[in-house]
Amino acid sequence: MPEPTVQQYQIDDFTFEDGTGPTSIQLAYLDINPAADKVALIPTCFRGRLATTLTFSHGALKDYRVIAVALFGNGESSSPSNMTHFPPSLNYQDCVRAQHQLIKSHLNIQAIDVVVGFSMGGQCSYHWAMMYPEMIRNAVIICSSARTSRHNYQFLEGPKAALECSVDYKKGESNGASSKPLAGLRAFGKAYSAWLTSPEWFEKGMYKSMGYETLGDWDKDAAGNNYYNWNPNDLLAMVGMWQRGDVTLISGDAFLHEALSRIKACVLVMPCSTDQYFRWEASEKEAHAIPRSTFKVIPSAWGHLAGLGYNAADKAFMDQAIADFLRMQ
Repeated sequence: MPEPTVQQYQIDDFTFEDGTGPTSIQLAYLDINPAADKVALIPTCFRGRLATTLTFSHGALKDYRVIAVALFGNGESSSPSNMTHFPPSLNYQDCVRAQHQLIKSHLNIQAIDVVVGFSMGGQCSYHWAMMYPEMIRNAVIICSSARTSRHNYQFLEGPKAALECSVDYKKGESNGASSKPLAGLRAFGKAYSAWLTSPEWFEKGMYKSMGYETLGDWDKDAAGNNYYNWNPNDLLAMVGMWQRGDVTLISGDAFLHEALSRIKACVLVMPCSTDQYFRWEASEKEAHAIPRSTFKVIPSAWGHLAGLGYNAADKAFMDQAIADFLRMQ
């Protein structure tokens, strides 16, 4: 099967939740195995690009038409780096409404058999299940949450401040390739890096399984090079959306468990045992509140990165768990 190419869908009269618009926006997406009858939707994650998104299209979703869609702010769909008047306050509701128009109006898909999301993609998937319950039959939530916790919110304040307070970041500037604040991007990456995995991962030198000889070698990429191709304002827009993530804003419920009790889809909630900001204990509470849920913990020292499938054992575990879950539905 040939590799799918990134496609762009344009909406000319889109209005964001904060009132920005109507304006023209773009959604970048991949359409994998388009002849299949069953449909899977996969939103990207924080710093996720379409080419690197784990789609399970050679495993649990091999018989599905997989639509992978880039979130607003990722640099492929509409983002501060490619849109003149990008909204100052981005929300998951914006992403879901635009994706809904792509799926239903452009691709003429009336129902989604499963939406699969990791991290911010998982939060987007929760919003899909709440906003369009008639369309979503199943959902798989990997290392994520229905509402960003206070602890998660505060963790994100660290890398955000490191970037915004850096010597070379200037708020309001486009920060093109020639003027990119490399010191600020590295500061963001440094502040973020220790949260990616787990204390055990660092102490056991598990970065060596990725081909790095020393922690410093890993740090050069994980907290530096991997950020240099990102526009700082794109990162900040996505962080803001992450911090505002809360499905109770859709339902109007006073308590999270009340909002989750409204979900009609069958949901597989799959955290990692060592994730430092989407903690498995919180995910278990969310699963208990969802009427038709399955709860399965990824047993891994890779922390949040377990959900990206960097470690082959974690990828195989998730693939099997998703296949088993979908088989039961």
